[in-house]
Amino acid sequence: MRNIASLVLTAGMAFLLLVIGADLALGYPDMRVGAEYLRIAGPELGAANIVTAILAGYRGFDTLGELSILFAAATAASLVLGHRRADARRDPPGGLVLSAGADLLFPLLLVVGIFIVVHGHLTPGGGFQGGVILAAAFFVALLANPARTLNHALLGWIEGLAGAAFILIGLWALVEDGHFLTPLLPLGTMGELVSAGTLPLLSVAIGLKVGAELAGLLAHLADTEAPDR
Repeated sequence: MRNIASLVLTAGMAFLLLVIGADLALGYPDMRVGAEYLRIAGPELGAANIVTAILAGYRGFDTLGELSILFAAATAASLVLGHRRADARRDPPGGLVLSAGADLLFPLLLVVGIFIVVHGHLTPGGGFQGGVILAAAFFVALLANPARTLNHALLGWIEGLAGAAFILIGLWALVEDGHFLTPLLPLGTMGELVSAGTLPLLSVAIGLKVGAELAGLLAHLADTEAPDR
């Protein structure tokens, strides 16, 4: 009986997919929303990176929700991991190759992360991607030398101020223009660093918040007690 039910379900799913596929014009997708974004995003927001224009402009509430989810996940993980005991044993420092590689990669990752955050409205990338790279820069240093520690209080302040800046810019736009996160500053010339209104400020706020949250979370993971061998 179970085999018959599975066969009927499979046949029904196959029929449904065939019906849906028959109505699709393969090779000629009807991307009405995407085409409209491509048409109006540049003139309206002045951003060369359409993805950033969508995430920080047209779908600002979604981005705020994503930041809230990341904050909740990082907070929950920090509460579960807790704090290392003062007498807990740490992993030994890495060897020469790991230490030298971390010292070399740290400034490079820092510069690349800052570049991606600042140029989020011009080139592929933005606050989320740049923030992850910034967090990775500090985590590599912790892997090379577990005795190092990050200032979690400072990370908390950076995260809180960046999140508050994101919300305040959105509320400012809501009061002035009636739409959340609508760019209010002059758009400038598309392709230049100072352009796209408040989108660069939002990208920086996202990058700092994501970087601080992930750096703190990764530091908690690196700070867990080493197992006995």
